[in-house]
Amino acid sequence: MKRFVGYFVYLFIALTVTTACTVNPVTGDRQLSFMSAEQELALGQQHYVPSQQAQGGRYVVDPDLTVYVNQVGQRLADVSDRPGLPYEFVVLNNDVPNAWALPGGKMAINRGLLVHLEDESQLAAVLGHEVVHAAARHSASQQTRNIMLQAGLLAAGVAAATQESQYGALAVGALGIGATAWQARYGRSHELEADRYGVEYMVRAGYDPQGAVELQETFLKFSEGRNPNWLEGLFASHPPSAERMRLNQELADKHSGGVRNRDAYRQATAQLRKDQPAYEKYQQAERAAEQGEYSKALSLAEQAIEHQPRENLFWELKGRLLVEDDREQEALEAFDRAIAANPEFFRPLVYRGVVHKYLGNHRQAEADLTASQKLLPTQLASYHLGELALQRGARDDAIGHFRLAASGGGELGAAAERQLQQLGITAN
Repeated sequence: MKRFVGYFVYLFIALTVTTACTVNPVTGDRQLSFMSAEQELALGQQHYVPSQQAQGGRYVVDPDLTVYVNQVGQRLADVSDRPGLPYEFVVLNNDVPNAWALPGGKMAINRGLLVHLEDESQLAAVLGHEVVHAAARHSASQQTRNIMLQAGLLAAGVAAATQESQYGALAVGALGIGATAWQARYGRSHELEADRYGVEYMVRAGYDPQGAVELQETFLKFSEGRNPNWLEGLFASHPPSAERMRLNQELADKHSGGVRNRDAYRQATAQLRKDQPAYEKYQQAERAAEQGEYSKALSLAEQAIEHQPRENLFWELKGRLLVEDDREQEALEAFDRAIAANPEFFRPLVYRGVVHKYLGNHRQAEADLTASQKLLPTQLASYHLGELALQRGARDDAIGHFRLAASGGGELGAAAERQLQQLGITAN
């Protein structure tokens, strides 16, 4: 029987390979994709806000910067091979140099990358590259590869089981998780394709393609320096190489002219560059806090606030540091300022909710934690909402919250499982 199961798994793979071929809208080549265009749009829309929340939320100190970036992005999208996608470009409040694209044209660029660019043509090189990923359906293709890999692992697991191995199913699960995580990055062919057609989009939109060459030069220089902030950002998903720089130069040599728009870029990023010393203080404060130097960290956070009091991240960090010093009331005031600066970011709502719960302000705690969950569900908020639900006698609500917290694993997940056991419920 197990041999027949294995046969049908392989048959499934063979049949889906022949029936799931689509045409790459950019290259015209055929590629595998189990995801329809409608599914792409729905997936991008579904994950766009949570992805932003998980990576710092939107940059709000200077909203005009996002307007500018979106204008540049739309200029490239208009000349792409899928101009009808609902393209959207936002700036995220994140120090890590990075940019990304979700299926369906939902894109983001971190302020941590914008401060390293010199003009609009370099920005167009970043955004054009990401537009190609969306237009060429690279995410859909990559997801299909993941599914095929999982199917192959399933077949391998079945084959192992036919040899009476009691570990066959466990091996499939472990390998599947690891392989999926590794495959989450774009492959070399997708990166080179995005480089090539990204330069073409730049030319179509009137930009100097030399900006793409300079961009790769900058990335290569930073990668050689092994800057951890860069290694965890753009390099993790878009590794630079001398080959990519050379190929970009060959493409740029075929086209002359095009705008750089340096002055426009400098004007658009003026506030960001002016505030960069404050963000550096913020990063220093975070490192000091990680080392347990809370007084030093608090001083650095306050210096950052003095420079730019409209930055919600600075107030949030100050609140967390005040909690460490058992100054809860002052911490609440800092979290109030963080939330007032950016009401659409989940994290200070979680922290303020936990402090309110500690101080016995249960109604306000539940309101804050519930509001945070609407922006981005978290294990911490789920656990505390479970305890609050128990205190008001809402057993079913508590079970739901504890189950969600238990799914996150770790110490808090174990604590949630104990709560469920006391209620006579299993985590699953």
